[in-house]
Amino acid sequence: MIKSRAAVAFEAKKPLEIVEVDVAMPKAGEVLLRVVASGVCHTDAYTLSGADPEGIFPSILGHEGGAIVEAIGEGVTSVAVGDHVIPLYTPECRKCKFCLSGKTNLCQAIRATQGKGLMPDGTTRFSYKGQPIFHYMGTSTFSEYTVLPEISVAKIQKDAPLEKVCLLGCGVTTGIGAVINTAKVKPGDTVAIFGLGGIGLSAVIGAVKAKAARIIAIDINPGKFEIARQ
Repeated sequence: MIKSRAAVAFEAKKPLEIVEVDVAMPKAGEVLLRVVASGVCHTDAYTLSGADPEGIFPSILGHEGGAIVEAIGEGVTSVAVGDHVIPLYTPECRKCKFCLSGKTNLCQAIRATQGKGLMPDGTTRFSYKGQPIFHYMGTSTFSEYTVLPEISVAKIQKDAPLEKVCLLGCGVTTGIGAVINTAKVKPGDTVAIFGLGGIGLSAVIGAVKAKAARIIAIDINPGKFEIARQ
């Protein structure tokens, strides 16, 4: 058991509270991460607002992280202590029928327990004053230390700045994926993107990668256009 500072959502519609929580060491097939940087996504705010039907409290929110592996449980082979990783709220077991058919976004390996704020064994690794604290989206990056299943971490190169690549955990991949995987933009297409927030700007990157002939960016904030051009 180790101590960790965390921004805990004790109740819906209440501000996060920064407290010191207890974090259990990883069990077999699990990884302990030290979160260096975390993004803040609208989904976190949505859950905290109480509008999320799957919201569970008390919990530690956050799902965009850049982290370093601090410890590994028995049987973990894909990462080692000291590796830099990105936590994944959509894991890939590479064994279920969805992963084997290329639909890794539908991986069922840990979905049932993750949706309940629990680890695959049905328990939580977080506690505060002896009471359990639930995980969030399988990642809980609003904690200095967090525990994830091995299949929920992606190893990255160590020279990648964690304060930037943490956004790959959700916003960047959502925007790029919307263009390439959902809209299936082809070379020569015209693309219109409404809103140049983190996801919209990432969609611009996706449109460039897809070799769109014309990209139309739409936003009420004129300051966003120069960023989009970059």
